[in-house]
Amino acid sequence: MLGFLIRLLPFWVREPLLIVVCSVFGVRIMYLAVTERDLVAAGLGSVFLLFAAISVRGVVRALRARRNPSPAVSAGGATVDAVAHAQVQPQAALSQAAVHPQPLPQPLPQAQAGTGSRPGAGASKKDHNAWAQAVGAVALFGALGAILWLGPRFMPSEEVNATPPASCSDETHEEPPKVYNKKPQPVTGEELCNAVLRPDLAMLLGTPGEKATSASGSDNTAPLTDGKVAQPEARIDFDTYTVNVSATYNDLSIDQYVKLMKYGDESDVKTVKVRGRSAVFSTDHTMKIEINLGGDGGSGGPVGQGPLERTLSVALDRGDRGGYCEITVWSESGALPSDTALLSIAEKVLPKIPERPAR
Repeated sequence: MLGFLIRLLPFWVREPLLIVVCSVFGVRIMYLAVTERDLVAAGLGSVFLLFAAISVRGVVRALRARRNPSPAVSAGGATVDAVAHAQVQPQAALSQAAVHPQPLPQPLPQAQAGTGSRPGAGASKKDHNAWAQAVGAVALFGALGAILWLGPRFMPSEEVNATPPASCSDETHEEPPKVYNKKPQPVTGEELCNAVLRPDLAMLLGTPGEKATSASGSDNTAPLTDGKVAQPEARIDFDTYTVNVSATYNDLSIDQYVKLMKYGDESDVKTVKVRGRSAVFSTDHTMKIEINLGGDGGSGGPVGQGPLERTLSVALDRGDRGGYCEITVWSESGALPSDTALLSIAEKVLPKIPERPAR
């Protein structure tokens, strides 16, 4: 159907249209074939460019035929007979003039002589119309080709529109536990999440091309404290790593925390200083819980060890008088970022957590 409609178009519209469309698509497909090293795309682009070359050749031949018209040869040798008849007719006219002299023809009046049309005027007008059609078609479909070529650069991609950026805002706005109303007030989970969810967080982790898939903050309390110790928490998920940051407002100092690690399963324990505060690195396994949602009513399997996690615990004040902030990173593959990445995150997050005043 499309080919039939194209054949209905005039020659000087159809051929420039084919040239522009085939050239644009051919060059575009060849560019993609080179960048992606796709042989099928390269063959398809070559076909488009071949059709464009054939159309260019047809237009050039048509223009040459208009500039140098040649006498058309009719069927059955009619042209040859007409030439022979033209040669015999002057000879007969000369013999008749010798026998019967004819008066000389009178010159035509100037007005009458000018009534005839000048040869070549119609052909020139047709040439101008043909050129106008060709230029108009090339301009129109050239603009369409430019839109098809440059459109993806200026139009937002479907992936960007389909996946909104991760946000820490909580639409429920639930009231935090009463311990969060004490003076000085602890940082909330949403505030902690906003402190962690930085534009350069993926770069600090060593994966600059990734974007956060989810972000959340919660106003929790420490377990086994009857809701008397605030423990806000924030979690940021990436494709490679997961970052969990919490602040525990208890009386446990980093020095005491390090002594407790000697009795636990933590490994690679290393004490450092972060912004003048006591801090310690440790490595432990995450917990892995399997839940069966089958037809038997569902059952949970035993708690097992998950992938390794690397944690940096930093005191909430320079005097290490109690309370700490923990920055934990892990991945499903078991890979861990460098300790420098956790130090960089702590350098960005700690200024957002007010220091605990002296008691």
